[in-house]
Amino acid sequence: MARPVVQLTADRAKTAQAALNSRDRNKIAEYWDAEFRFLVPGNHPYAGWCEGLENFISFRDKLVELSGGSIRMDLISVLINETDGYSIDMNHCHATRAGAQACSTSLYDRIQFDGLDAFKWENGKIVEGYAAIFGDGMTNFNLFLSPVGSDGHRRDP
Repeated sequence: MARPVVQLTADRAKTAQAALNSRDRNKIAEYWDAEFRFLVPGNHPYAGWCEGLENFISFRDKLVELSGGSIRMDLISVLINETDGYSIDMNHCHATRAGAQACSTSLYDRIQFDGLDAFKWENGKIVEGYAAIFGDGMTNFNLFLSPVGSDGHRRDP
């Protein structure tokens, strides 16, 4: 029996992101392939390929932990190339490190950047992704995820 063709639309891409943000494994499995791989940009302990959906979810869980749950990625726009099976999400990300002083402006304590996530879709699910972070946002992301704090002391990444 042939699989039904799933149309790639901006709404489907947005719903896939919402499923991931829900942390509900059943919802996630509707849109994200178990063998999904994602290239995390940067120069920090988490940079490189997350191989497998569970590893990617673990990386995202670490961001939630480091930020005390404050991390937010606001979707600005979604572009679709249905012919080749790609979606590109333009987003704005912001977070405050767990335990940071409210008045801190340190790039080790706060992240704020604009970026893109590009996703390859096959058979209605996301199978691969890449992130790009613009301008000084990449430096900010690296410092936030650094195992060394602004005071020069090592901390758990």
